[in-house]
Amino acid sequence: MNIKPVIHNSRESERTSYDTADQTSRSKHEITPMEHMVAPGKQLFIAHDPYDPRSEKIRALRTELLLRRESVNRADIVALLSPCAGEGRTLLAAELAIAFAQMDRPTLLVDADLRRPQQHVLFDTDNRQGLSQAIEYGVKPQLHTVQGLPRMALLTAGAVPGNPLELLSSSRFASMIEDWRDKFEFVVLDTAPIMHFSDGLAVASLAGRVLALSRAQHTPYKDMQDMLRRLAATRSQILGAVINHF
Repeated sequence: MNIKPVIHNSRESERTSYDTADQTSRSKHEITPMEHMVAPGKQLFIAHDPYDPRSEKIRALRTELLLRRESVNRADIVALLSPCAGEGRTLLAAELAIAFAQMDRPTLLVDADLRRPQQHVLFDTDNRQGLSQAIEYGVKPQLHTVQGLPRMALLTAGAVPGNPLELLSSSRFASMIEDWRDKFEFVVLDTAPIMHFSDGLAVASLAGRVLALSRAQHTPYKDMQDMLRRLAATRSQILGAVINHF
């Protein structure tokens, strides 16, 4: 299994270099409060084997994204989108969040796939409460710490609601994202497949920055083109494209 990052960015002139010296002000943020600690599953190689070839690919992708940061004063929020199911979007979102947290920077992984959520499976935790309940009832999201990654938090999707698109298009979710911008340094959002649902477009419009994912010899070219066309309507910045090989 490997990942081939293919970065295409129409805003190369706006690329911002990553300067670790500028991160001091944000390092004071602590990830509290938490519900309980969860553990990364064995399939998340980057959490267990830093020398695995896939781990090296994830770090290379992390570097590409760091070079595209717009500001070091607010969180860099990235939504991962792909056309279809089975393209490795959920796994890549978790791996990227882990990679950012391994830099000792406050990082939040959010499962915004309210159709068929899977982040709780990767971290072997309960999914009865999560993002959907926080939005629907206006309560504080239940964040979980991650074993071995003290600077990382996980927000699971919660029980599948009857109105996912409406929740992800709501002002409550928009307010959550703005709150995360001030509390974390990196936020990674997992989403539902675009060809089946419009949820990811709603998330992208709020996040403002998108990483597009496809799977080699799996994702139809026309589906990828259609997703990029639909993303253009959200006015989100497409940071690049990743071709997943597995």
